Amino acid sequence: MTTATTAPLDSETFRQDARTIGLIGLAHGSSHFFHMLLPPLFPFLIKEFGYSYSELGLLVSVFFVVSGFGQALSGFIVDRAGARPVLFFALSCFAAAGVVAGTAAGYVQLIAAAFLAGLGNAPFHPVDFTILNKRVSPKRLGHGFSVHGISGNLGWATAPVFMAGIAAATGSWRTACLCGSALALTVLAVMIWNRESLDDRKGSWTQGAARANAAAGGMARSEHPLAFLKLPSVWLCFSFFFWSTCSLSAIQSFASPALHNLYGTPLTATALVVTGYMLCGAVGMVIGGFLVARVERLEKTISACLLASAVLLAVVGLGILPGMAALAVTAFAGLGIGIAGPSRDMLIKRAAPPGATGRVYGTVYSGLDLGFCLSAPVFGRLLDANMNSGIFFGSAAALVCGVISAGFVGAGVASRTARPVAA
Repeated sequence: MTTATTAPLDSETFRQDARTIGLIGLAHGSSHFFHMLLPPLFPFLIKEFGYSYSELGLLVSVFFVVSGFGQALSGFIVDRAGARPVLFFALSCFAAAGVVAGTAAGYVQLIAAAFLAGLGNAPFHPVDFTILNKRVSPKRLGHGFSVHGISGNLGWATAPVFMAGIAAATGSWRTACLCGSALALTVLAVMIWNRESLDDRKGSWTQGAARANAAAGGMARSEHPLAFLKLPSVWLCFSFFFWSTCSLSAIQSFASPALHNLYGTPLTATALVVTGYMLCGAVGMVIGGFLVARVERLEKTISACLLASAVLLAVVGLGILPGMAALAVTAFAGLGIGIAGPSRDMLIKRAAPPGATGRVYGTVYSGLDLGFCLSAPVFGRLLDANMNSGIFFGSAAALVCGVISAGFVGAGVASRTARPVAA
């Protein structure tokens, strides 16, 4: 009798969890798609307006400056207003960014489009994780986090093909931007239609989460909320995110024109390299999810994978490969980045002090925005100076710096774990 009663309940919970996870995956994929609203169109913008890659790199910086500051603030707004209305606002910003970019008459309007896209991107981590934690049952929460990460990579992978493909097919980069706006409106409509599955104020696990937060707050009451900023492990994690993002920024924004200049392959072919890189990264995340449970010293997994990817990118930078092989090797380097991803997130969790996990993740993720913000103009200037190999050598060097940071974090975690726990 108990089994018969439990089975329908579990089936219903599964459907609810799957719907919420799917919706959040779609939303997160959309946010990553709009990271790449403008970079795939850089060659088209240069042709029409004559901008340099340094000027276009500044558009990426604007996006991530707005996103970085907004991410730090949006958590407070999510706590006060709820995650669902903030999600709707973010998707509306994406739709507006596509319209502004598609009707841009010059650089100022492109800056405005980057600003709107960054504003829309800012709340996604607080929104996504709030809804997942409050709407998804604990036994499926890990699957929710996996889908969240993979969907982001798929968003990055889809954008270059979508934007550059439409621009090439129609002969108009403006049409591509307007189609991007239509895509955001479609996703927004899906979210509104399924809004009950996104209501974090009525989630099945909201009360339990509230009790857990209250307990955590009680334990941390004696400590200042910003005391965690004094921990070296927090800033080493921040450094790791910063360097790994610098490497990613180089590939996302500039690998396509660099490969075109270095190997003479057509832009229609090199535009696919970012898609291949992200798809390999998504496959790597699936593999990495199994490794996390089997490896104690996570920094070893991270180091091996990132160093392997760095070697592949450096080989591409040497200019010694056949053209199509260079594209394949660049894309394959994403596999190592993806495998390291779950180990990276788990290492950060282990490094976080008790009761401060959320704050640590917020601080560390801002390293991602800073990495995108600062690296884009630097790599853009390398491309302007015709230093095409520098895109790949610089990306590889950034990965090596990330390995060093991860090594220090792992050593600190191992040292803390080895200490006897005080009574």
